[in-house]
Amino acid sequence: MIHRLLVVGGANGIGLAIAQEMARRESTEKVYIVDKASLQDFYAHQKIESFEFDLTNEDYLFFDRFSDIDGLMITAGFGRLSLFKDVTEGHIIQSFNVNTIPVLRLVKKFYDKLESEKDFYCGVMVSIAGWMSSPFFAVYGATKAALKIFIESVNVELLKAGTTNQILNVSPGSIKGTGFYAGKTDLDVLKQLANCIISHLEVKDDVFIPQYEAVYREVLGRYAEDFRKEGMHSYDYKLKSKR
Repeated sequence: MIHRLLVVGGANGIGLAIAQEMARRESTEKVYIVDKASLQDFYAHQKIESFEFDLTNEDYLFFDRFSDIDGLMITAGFGRLSLFKDVTEGHIIQSFNVNTIPVLRLVKKFYDKLESEKDFYCGVMVSIAGWMSSPFFAVYGATKAALKIFIESVNVELLKAGTTNQILNVSPGSIKGTGFYAGKTDLDVLKQLANCIISHLEVKDDVFIPQYEAVYREVLGRYAEDFRKEGMHSYDYKLKSKR
């Protein structure tokens, strides 16, 4: 059971939904939110303490203040639908500097807790785009594919070290109720998914793919059979759906 959770990227979207659901629990003592954006006053809660921090900052000594946490959830990240030929070099660099490198740095920062005999709960929002080719999302998919392999590799190292702690890879497809596609955060829409993520986090699962049985088992199966054909299907689907 998580008592003191740090949500990195928790000022909006699924990160905010997780923070809010945790704050409602009687057993929760504290929820820290760290985000580049400020937490809106509307979402203030007596158990929530928010901080503003840019994850591209070179100095991560900022995170030393969270030595009391027993849970870490990293939800920060962004993406933009665009053909690779149309993205700028700056977008490539920024994508990895926000989506990927901070996750590795934060896991490193709290690795002693992960490797400890004490329970520590850690999760990362990855993406189904990190599991297969995703045309129009080549850069975003690459940042998430790197996280997938990183998490799988470190989880083996943790098992071999003798701890039961694992990093949860949360890999959804499109999530309704977030601002990912320039929309607004809708906590009512996100509540169920947020609680599902918390549940998987607390039992120390290593993978959670929302709608796996309904959608992604078949998609991943098709991808394994013929990744070229499924990539073409993904290309056409994005054009048709305009996302």
